[in-house]
Amino acid sequence: MGLSLWACSSGILRHYDVVTKEEILTRAKRVVEIEQQAITGLLKGLGQDFADAVGVLVESLDSNHKVVVVGVGKSGNISHKIAATLNSTGATAVVLNSQNAVHGDLGLISDGDVVLALSYSGETRELIDLIPSIKRFDITLISITGVVDSTLAEHSDFTLLTPVEREACPLNLAPTSSSTAALVMGDALAMVLLDARGFTEEDFARYHPGGSLGRALLTRVEDIMRSGDAMALLSPDETVGRAILAMSESRSGACVLVDADGGLAGVFTHGDFARAFAQNDSVRGRAVSDFMTKDPVTVQASSLAAEAIKKIGEHKIDDIVVLDGLKPVGMVDTQDFAGLRLI
Repeated sequence: MGLSLWACSSGILRHYDVVTKEEILTRAKRVVEIEQQAITGLLKGLGQDFADAVGVLVESLDSNHKVVVVGVGKSGNISHKIAATLNSTGATAVVLNSQNAVHGDLGLISDGDVVLALSYSGETRELIDLIPSIKRFDITLISITGVVDSTLAEHSDFTLLTPVEREACPLNLAPTSSSTAALVMGDALAMVLLDARGFTEEDFARYHPGGSLGRALLTRVEDIMRSGDAMALLSPDETVGRAILAMSESRSGACVLVDADGGLAGVFTHGDFARAFAQNDSVRGRAVSDFMTKDPVTVQASSLAAEAIKKIGEHKIDDIVVLDGLKPVGMVDTQDFAGLRLI
């Protein structure tokens, strides 16, 4: 049983139960477990209505209409997040304030739009009172609710059910599990919609130009690669000593080796030299082809810089050869990423 004390914050006395660290963590884990169960429970409710809802959304958005998201209270907060996710993935969405709707904000709705309404109980008075006004437009009403026989579900064209066994709140009152379930259902809708509309990384970059993510997505490999004098380019017949000198002159950690036709023959890195030197310290006069990597990791110059970053991370390498078709045209060095603010 915990002790208790009175604490003063900003001059206001509050009473706290003092519990052990273990009890605090146990309670926190219980909250997470309850919300995990709520999310897992959504799998049972994914059915024909979800698939049909995606189809309607695709048709509406492809016809240059939009998604109008509306909710009250905590559902209103979730509405803003869902709308933000939709907008960031190319699906035009706006949030309708239920209180202002009847005072002019219904002008947000146009014929052909899809209205996505959120209410766990499906009986939120402010939202239910809006339904007749919303239905005057030629729209499709999709609801996210936890109650299958609620008023909202009854008047919806498609219902996405998010029932939960209980809230994560110890009093079973504060919207926690229910709001999380609604948020996840909204994410599922947005992500499937993204896929169904053929939304690409290039599309994503158009909507996220700011920050390192935007820079990585908008920048192409050819914009950041080392080329010309900044790239060590040699024949495989050159000596190891010449390759080391070329890398020093270009201040690069690798040397790209090309055949007589200008095609990629391999790559020779400082790491390759270190391994060769450890076995035999008289390697300087030998052909670099004896130690090169014949099938190095490459990326096309027209690819997004994000792809180069991904490949370098996956293969745990410091340099990647840039190709234009089959011919090497540059090199990307990991030490350049920080300066370019791409990572």
